[in-house]
This record gives sequence, structure tokens and C-alpha cells, in this order.
Amino acid sequence: MAKTDDTFKQALIGRKIPILTLDNKWHKLFTQAEYSSEIKHTEKELNELLKRQGKVNTESKEIKKLKKKLMDEVVLLADEMGEHPTKKQDKDMADHKRLINECNEKMDAYEEEMVELPRQISQLNNKLMLITMEVCYKKLQENTKELEEIEAWIGEIRRELKKKVVRKQEKEAMNHRLYSYMHDIFGADVIELFDMKYNPEEKYQKKDKEQEQEKAKQAEGDPPKEANKDASKS
Repeated sequence: MAKTDDTFKQALIGRKIPILTLDNKWHKLFTQAEYSSEIKHTEKELNELLKRQGKVNTESKEIKKLKKKLMDEVVLLADEMGEHPTKKQDKDMADHKRLINECNEKMDAYEEEMVELPRQISQLNNKLMLITMEVCYKKLQENTKELEEIEAWIGEIRRELKKKVVRKQEKEAMNHRLYSYMHDIFGADVIELFDMKYNPEEKYQKKDKEQEQEKAKQAEGDPPKEANKDASKS
């Protein structure tokens, strides 16, 4: 059952979502094919807002410092002017007042922007999160379907392998019986006579010998061959 956009929106309510474009894990979620134009566009918009927020914070601090400097200079200038200020002092005072007013105007504008920017960033970040959730959900669904297909294929291969193993054992046993019968009639030359690639008799003798050796080791307290293999691997 496909998830709706409303379902994902409900899941975001009350959640504190990290800024996705600053999260290295988020960048690793997407392949090049999944990195759609919508994701790119939203990511770019969000990064631009973050840059603007950083710039506003920095410039706001600088303006506050400038305003404090101007205010301190105004106090000193007022003391110097006394009751009979010069034209230059009047001009300096007027310039300082004008600059202080400009600082106030910029600070007011920045304060409004500093209130608005976090809201815009949160909205855009949530939008990017919704896109991310859709991509992840689709990927999970596709992967799950493929996993089920792979598991079914593996199960079929296992069943087929078991059949092949049984068939192999049956063929080996039949070759052994045929060889034994022909060996009794023609002797050791039966391998060349029938152009055989191996001697079934020797093969079975080797198997019997290995089984006897394994039993002897187990009787002496040695771990079985499979255990030794596992130990060597570890």
C-alpha cells in the first residue's frame, strides 16, 4: 500500500528535523539517478537561506558594534562642542546622528529577517524531508520486492542442487557397479578399454579410507575434519 504525502506530513509533526543539507548521512542516501531536479532545486534554495541567515547574523553583530562606537563618539563630541560648537562639530554631530539612524533602520530590518528566516528554513527543510521520505519509501519497497525474488531464486537453486547431488551420487554408484562387473571380466585394462577418465574403484576405496581415518581420529579425541576447517578459517 503506497504511502500518501499526508501520512509523511503527519509523521513530521513534533519532530525536530536536522538541517538535511548539512547532514553528511543525508547526502549518502541518494544515488546519482535518485538525485532528482526537485531535490537539487530544494537543496539549493535551502542552502541559500542558510547562507543568508549566516550573513544576517554576522552583519547584525557588526552594525551593533558600529552603533555602539558611534554613540560613544557622540558623547565625546557633545562634551567637546559645549555651548558654542563649530560648524565642523555641528557637521560631525549631524553625520553621527544620520549614521546611527541608518544603523537602527538596518537593525530593525535584520531583526525582522532573523525572525522570518528560521521559519522559512524549517518549512523548506521539511519539504526536503518529505521528498526524502518518498524516495526512501520507494527504494525500500523496490529492494524488498527484489529481496523476495532473490530468496525465491535461492530456494529454487537449493532444491535443484539437492536433486543434482542425489543424481550425482546415483551415477557414481552405477559407474562403480558397472566398473566392478567389467573389471571382474577384463581385469585392470578395463579403464583403457572403455576410455574411462577415472577409476571408480579407486575413488570409492579412497573415500572408504578417508572415512576410516576420520573415525580413527574421532576415537582418539581429535576434532572432526569439518571442525578443523572451521578453526583454520577463524
